[in-house]
Amino acid sequence: MKLARAIHFDESDSLVFHSPARTGEWCISGGFEFSNWSQADLSGKAKQAFSNGWLGIETFGRVTFVAVTTIEKPEYEALTHNLAQHFVDVYGAPGIEAAYGVARDEMALMVELCEDQDPNTLLCVSRELTDAGVREAFRAIEAQEADLEQFAIHGELEEDGHDHAHGHDHGHDHGHGHDHGHDHGHDHGHSHAPGTDKQD
Repeated sequence: MKLARAIHFDESDSLVFHSPARTGEWCISGGFEFSNWSQADLSGKAKQAFSNGWLGIETFGRVTFVAVTTIEKPEYEALTHNLAQHFVDVYGAPGIEAAYGVARDEMALMVELCEDQDPNTLLCVSRELTDAGVREAFRAIEAQEADLEQFAIHGELEEDGHDHAHGHDHGHDHGHGHDHGHDHGHDHGHSHAPGTDKQD
């Protein structure tokens, strides 16, 4: 099983995000945070988090780049529990069991995004507001000259890398469940329909 860890090449994330993710922590898209946002919310550091931030599942901070690597099942399950508890603590889910379904779906989306990528592949996300909600698109960048070993992300680096994208669409309702639709192609994105109250 594969997931992705936060990676930093410089100190820029500490300057552009209100709460930067910790280097090496596991991440998901976290687009649900923005499902009720409007253009009025998109300013300053909040706009940067919306536009290009992955969500760390430990600190719940944001990061610009993540790197694909393998994850063991016990750690994956612990992260899923942590995310479910986050939905209870921050978004008012009625209980941990009720939140588990949403947390599992969010984790599964990230696994799906990572599963066909080589270890150390970098991923970035971009978002935009549409009439249907938040639209997310993902880009994969094969590891080239970056020394990822310093971030404790293991795997052989490709000597010759190139950019490529993946694609499917997901509709989300982050109230009490998800509705997923898939459109597989070369552009990877999904849309978050309104349904989660935004947090300050």
